[in-house]
Amino acid sequence: MIITKSTPFTKDEIEKLKELFDIYIKTVIDIKKKVCSAGCDRHFDSEKILLSEGSNQSNLWGGGIDLETKIIDCNSFINVRPTDKNTSNEIQDPKIREEFEDLTKYFFGEVL
Repeated sequence: MIITKSTPFTKDEIEKLKELFDIYIKTVIDIKKKVCSAGCDRHFDSEKILLSEGSNQSNLWGGGIDLETKIIDCNSFINVRPTDKNTSNEIQDPKIREEFEDLTKYFFGEVL
């Protein structure tokens, strides 16, 4: 189940987001609009939702959260964008990476 929103996820919503991978939730976050689309099988599914809602591609970054270890990762194929100076699956710009991690903590505060 994919849930897209601009406010923190509730415990009930997080339980639904866990359905696909149990302890891991994939996320795509628009770091400018501060909107998170989570629970996708593939990051491009959430990316497509955010683009259809008016997000700009250069503001969308993918990663996820391991609910068991509480580790936030910044790894997704949608992050490979040489035109945005990101040539890796990982978010390479320290400022963007920090924004992504801070927003993940905001959206998943119930479990972090």
